[in-house]
Amino acid sequence: MTTPTIAVGDRVPDGKFNYVPHTPELDDPLACGSPTSTTATELFAGKKVVLVSVPGAFTPTCHVNHLPPFLARYDEFKSKGVDIIAVLAANDAFVMSGWARVQGLKDKILALSDGNAEWSKAMGLTVDLSHVGFGLRTARYAIVLDDLVVKYLGVEPARGVTVSGADAVLEAL
Repeated sequence: MTTPTIAVGDRVPDGKFNYVPHTPELDDPLACGSPTSTTATELFAGKKVVLVSVPGAFTPTCHVNHLPPFLARYDEFKSKGVDIIAVLAANDAFVMSGWARVQGLKDKILALSDGNAEWSKAMGLTVDLSHVGFGLRTARYAIVLDDLVVKYLGVEPARGVTVSGADAVLEAL
């Protein structure tokens, strides 16, 4: 069980993310793109953000149940004033880009790599999956930010998608 050290009303820590920006060239399955780095402050300051964190790209719950509803309900999120929707995992930027392409995220949802789960760790939002060979991962959670301040935090208490799912986040907006 994850024990968050961050709460509603707190400002998120700064942290580094890597990602591969979507470009039309990435429609070619053999293209890799070029990773770029950003920080939480650079990306989220002054914006309303929905950030969904998953333990791993391409894993069954993340791939089938968690991320797809955020894309399917993209327009609903935007109509509620959301500037950025991002998915976060401890996978590297190339894996996150590959997953984004398979999911059809294009430029709608950013696929961010939280390398070594460092940013999530700073908020107490990691899970140790060493027992299945995955090592330290980002926990399954969702955060709504408004100018870097947590407005909603849904951390899954058990397996499955409830408080971090699209329905719960939309209700919180």
